[in-house]
Amino acid sequence: MDVLVRVEKEQAYSNLLLNQMLQSSELTRSDAGLATELVYGTIQRLNTLDYFMNKFLSKGIHKLEPWVRSLLRLSFYQLIYLDRIPEHAIVNEAVTIAGRRGHKGISGLVNGVLRAALRRSDELQLPAGMPHLQEISLRHSHPEWLVKRWTAQFGEETASRICEANNVPPHTSLRMNRLKTSTQALLELLTEQGYTARLSELAPDGIVVNGGGNMALSPGYEEGLYSIQDESSMLVAEMLSPLTGMTVLDCCAAPGGKTAHIAEKMGDQGHIHAFDIHPHKRKLIDAQVQRLGIHSVSTDIADAAHLAERFPPSTFDRILLDAPCSGLGVIRRKPDLKWVKSPQDITEISHVQDRLLQAVSGLLKPDGILIYSTCTLESNENEKAVERFLNNRPEFSLDQAAAARLPHLRDRFILPGMLQILPHQYGSDGFFIAALRKQAF
Repeated sequence: MDVLVRVEKEQAYSNLLLNQMLQSSELTRSDAGLATELVYGTIQRLNTLDYFMNKFLSKGIHKLEPWVRSLLRLSFYQLIYLDRIPEHAIVNEAVTIAGRRGHKGISGLVNGVLRAALRRSDELQLPAGMPHLQEISLRHSHPEWLVKRWTAQFGEETASRICEANNVPPHTSLRMNRLKTSTQALLELLTEQGYTARLSELAPDGIVVNGGGNMALSPGYEEGLYSIQDESSMLVAEMLSPLTGMTVLDCCAAPGGKTAHIAEKMGDQGHIHAFDIHPHKRKLIDAQVQRLGIHSVSTDIADAAHLAERFPPSTFDRILLDAPCSGLGVIRRKPDLKWVKSPQDITEISHVQDRLLQAVSGLLKPDGILIYSTCTLESNENEKAVERFLNNRPEFSLDQAAAARLPHLRDRFILPGMLQILPHQYGSDGFFIAALRKQAF
């Protein structure tokens, strides 16, 4: 309940706050797992829970104190979505917490609302005949403005499948470090260690592990045999197609997963300049490359908008701009995002993306490749951002050869040089990657 209150009041990141509070608690492993399920599940299903709760609250949920609202939400989440916790235990625990945190009147309110919900359990279902957008919004627990936006962009069926996929817990995927092993050798090692693992159907360097727990605690991680990275994210380095000995710019590099992947693909021969605007994030990149045994990466702190002040034009063979974005492709990992983002945020971040693309593009050598990538599904941040850039920079064009670098994903290219992965297609993050080639003179 405390985590949920702070997420709502302070807009704290649920994953960071939950990890912090679990580390300071003395919960057993199973109880920590239940606490995690309750936090993420309640946040995922927020608008649906509120819709049902309002049926049992005469003055509505927003008249309640934040902690009471959070307590009722996590109780309703258990009643509606979990089937292994006895109903009497849900009610008793909520009433006990209410009595400890508040006064007798509050515990009476909580008791009355939950018992009414149990008596009228037939009302804990969506009624037939709802408008389609509202029905998708409540069935899959997404804000209606976002459902409307995705329906206009992808169609109603795909929008519904995206929303449904966003509520499925993410699986763990590893990227093998080709400087130290191969996918087959790593797969065999993981199998020997008792993990259930398979090769990724999406990413050539990826392995999917089912139920492996925290793979950062495995000896193979510390030895630098692999990194933990989403499969969609691994496609960025594949599209960049760096070659041994090249000079590469990674503009917004933290936490360093893509940077390291580029270095691995180059055989750690060449030079990668990795920048991030935040000093503490630079340390994350340094830690990554050190753990993996990489020597071709140098890191520094800078705003990507000002990198042209550091380097002369046409310095780099390859440039990666993994741009700041709304993040709406990673909702399954960060469920808070869908409730705190707004259409205005998308408009504002797209201006930043336009500015960064323009700023770094002059640093690319003729015949070089610039990769623009985001972890969002928003067309204004993705294909429209590329379109705006190409309209202003006639010396650039979409790289027609990009699909040949990922032949198994030809059907996922929305245009030559533009790849889009949606969350429901592979159970991975939603991602957009555009390969732009500069005209050779």
